[in-house]
Amino acid sequence: MQNDYIDLIEPTPKLHSQKCKLLSLLLRLFLQFTTFIVGLITWYLYDYFMAIAALLLSFIIMGIVRSKLRNTVIPPKQREYQYNDQGIADWYTAKELCYETQE
Repeated sequence: MQNDYIDLIEPTPKLHSQKCKLLSLLLRLFLQFTTFIVGLITWYLYDYFMAIAALLLSFIIMGIVRSKLRNTVIPPKQREYQYNDQGIADWYTAKELCYETQE
């Protein structure tokens, strides 16, 4: 009889201090809205052809940034699961920015 065990995934870390929650919120907002803000600013300063190009370029760059943040903090066994921007921001804030003790 073969004993194959499925490892349980670690839950997304809970942030306790206000500083950590604020950092996580700012990181989440950065990941979610930077693409649109770059497109709108470019549209305001130039024209909509440049805005479309900037929007596509910022979409690609933010995807790279998001995957880099995700792959640096999420444990290797859990990388097959999908994480939204809130989950990535919570993991990154808990592992890299705030060193809170787990109770």
